Amino acid sequence: MFHPDLNRHPDQCPALVLNADYTPLSYYPLSLWPWQTAIKSVFLDRVIVVESYAREVHSPSWTMKIPSVIALRQYVKPSEYPAFTRFNVFLRDKFACQYCGSGRELTFDHVVPRRQGGRTTWQNVTTACAPCNFRKGGRTPKEAHMPLHLEPIRPTSWQLQDQGRAFPPNYLHDSWQDWLYWDVELEA
Repeated sequence: MFHPDLNRHPDQCPALVLNADYTPLSYYPLSLWPWQTAIKSVFLDRVIVVESYAREVHSPSWTMKIPSVIALRQYVKPSEYPAFTRFNVFLRDKFACQYCGSGRELTFDHVVPRRQGGRTTWQNVTTACAPCNFRKGGRTPKEAHMPLHLEPIRPTSWQLQDQGRAFPPNYLHDSWQDWLYWDVELEA
């Protein structure tokens, strides 16, 4: 019987990485390791193989199915707060301008402009499309008569992971289905 995994190049066989409690280390970006890292971790006894691809790799002395889902043997405590990055600000704001709702030409906007003493912090940076950012200029939202949809907050890592579930990656292997929680059709 034909299996699509058998024709898959090993580089197209990433392993979904679960924490020791069998929850994904990260939803966004999805915690994936290249097949080489997954196999090395198996040999170093750092992970448990939960699921495998049909595709195998060989050496002169052994054959092994490529892991598709692995779980860490030791629990990694997630950081309570995520790093402040442009991507994480966009994720917090659901990749939408907080002035008009557009998802195009997204930029970083200081709610209280830097020239008025505004700092680059979670609570003072929001997602804005380029036209709204230009229109707002060096003013506050109140001065520009441009109310924010949501006030910017410092999210927890859990809040960002929850937001990430709304943006599944382009590829999800069917062996990952029991470990991920997205409302999408999974590919084989």
